[in-house]
Amino acid sequence: MECWRRSSHSGGNGNCVEVAPVECGAAVRDLKEPAAGVLVVNSRQWTDFLAALRASRG
Repeated sequence: MECWRRSSHSGGNGNCVEVAPVECGAAVRDLKEPAAGVLVVNSRQWTDFLAALRASRG
C-alpha cells in the first residue's frame, strides 16, 4: 500500500496533489479526485521534476 503525502505548501485549500513512493519512482494523484487515477513516473523523471521546481524558485 502506498503512503500518500501532500506538500506542506499546499495551503489546505484542496488544490494540490499527493505523491507516494513506488518501486519504480513516484505516483502522483489529484487530492480532490484520488480515485480518478494516478500518474506514475520513474525515478529519473521525478528527480528532474523536483530539480525544475527548485530552479524555478531561485
